[in-house]
Amino acid sequence: MRIAICDEDERELARLLDLITEYQLSSGKEADCRSFQNSTDFLCDFKGGEYDLILLDAHMAETGGLQAARELREWDRNVEIIFISSSPEVAVESYSVGAYDYLLRPVDADSLFPLLDSVGSRLFVREQQGFVLKSRKGVVRISFTGLEFVEVINKTVSFHLSDGRIYEVTAALADFEERLLDRPEFFKAHRSYLVNLNYIQSIGANRVVTENGHDIPLSRQRRSQMQDAYMRFLYKAGTQTLRDDGLEGAALQRPQRPEGAWRILLVDDDMAECAYWADLLRGHGCIVSMAGNGRDALKLVEEKLWDCVLLDVMIPGEDGFSICEKLRRLTAVPIIFLSCMTEADRQLKGFSVGGIDYITKDTPPALFWAKVETRIRLAMAGQSRTQVRYGPLLLDLAGRRAVMDGKELLLTSDEFDILWRLSEHTGQILTPEEVCGLLYGSRSGEAGQKVQIHVSRLRKKLMKAWGGHHFIETVWGKGYRFVPPDD
Repeated sequence: MRIAICDEDERELARLLDLITEYQLSSGKEADCRSFQNSTDFLCDFKGGEYDLILLDAHMAETGGLQAARELREWDRNVEIIFISSSPEVAVESYSVGAYDYLLRPVDADSLFPLLDSVGSRLFVREQQGFVLKSRKGVVRISFTGLEFVEVINKTVSFHLSDGRIYEVTAALADFEERLLDRPEFFKAHRSYLVNLNYIQSIGANRVVTENGHDIPLSRQRRSQMQDAYMRFLYKAGTQTLRDDGLEGAALQRPQRPEGAWRILLVDDDMAECAYWADLLRGHGCIVSMAGNGRDALKLVEEKLWDCVLLDVMIPGEDGFSICEKLRRLTAVPIIFLSCMTEADRQLKGFSVGGIDYITKDTPPALFWAKVETRIRLAMAGQSRTQVRYGPLLLDLAGRRAVMDGKELLLTSDEFDILWRLSEHTGQILTPEEVCGLLYGSRSGEAGQKVQIHVSRLRKKLMKAWGGHHFIETVWGKGYRFVPPDD
């Protein structure tokens, strides 16, 4: 573990160094430690990425510990920070800069060693679930689950995350591919591209399309290998054969949804906080998107389906309580407040405006995840679990899958929901805006255009799977109508 200590109290600094040495001797764990006696020297020396943990004096004269932490976060969002303070008043404010914890003076082995063990375990888990990247935007941690694809153009390697963020580094793809290809979910589709199989929507003759609409070049030599790799990864059971235009052979078994693989929207304007909680959620297999204000959160909820919304109270513009009321009119998914405001009246207000839970930001990570997981599972347990059949087409609403004549259709989440909602209104003509309203609670023209694109792709998949019937009719100038086949 690489540790930096910054403390203006010379005796306290020496004491902390002695404690780190004692920790190494008693635990057998290695620690590379550097010390600084003022924040100016430390900030000038700090470049980002060189430390795993910083022990930081909260009350320094030149640049206060909290201000120093804010500057550190501009360079490194992943380093753990533990404040050293003579007063517990710093506790709440410390979490605003993504601090791991705080210690009250005088620091002793009983208070420090458990934290060092905890940070060490956290670093080990992070190493297994992702990697640290020193990009042009600073030092960031990339989680394997959130990485959609990697591309290299000239000497720039770009890491494209599923939530839309892109991090660039001047390097060669070979610097990263060995580690990524050691994992079963990554495949090298082209000499310049690595893609996460979790995000694949379709595999064509010379390209791969991801769920977010990105076209990834697929070399001719790798096409057959990628199809095989994708089917092994996706189904993990049975023997499948592949032909040029799709799937055939034995009936394929539906893969079980990975534990905790839910879509979660995190609403918080503090990027350090966002990164911290998002990393925790991605570590449990969740797909996380982030919004920095209520306006963006409302737009995302209108456009996509979510399993849970985590909402900070103090956000720019309308506060979280007001946004919660608006979100509740758009969606029935669990809305959980995640705030550093611990007052009982604040928590009661959170419940009164539609929040299903209120988690304070000093909650331990294990308890935080337990609450989020429980709320999502309870909400899902209350949903209808039925199957509906329309001739050869079976809609499994519980498993969110469509099966045509015994073979599953590879549909995106949006495509499945459109098919499901249209089938609920069999025979009725629904405009794109009306379909959008059923799905997302919005009837805007722009959202209606997205529905048209999804319906077009959905119709092609249905026609390819069952040429004798189209299921979805386009009524020109009006909209769409679901028409099941005659019995």
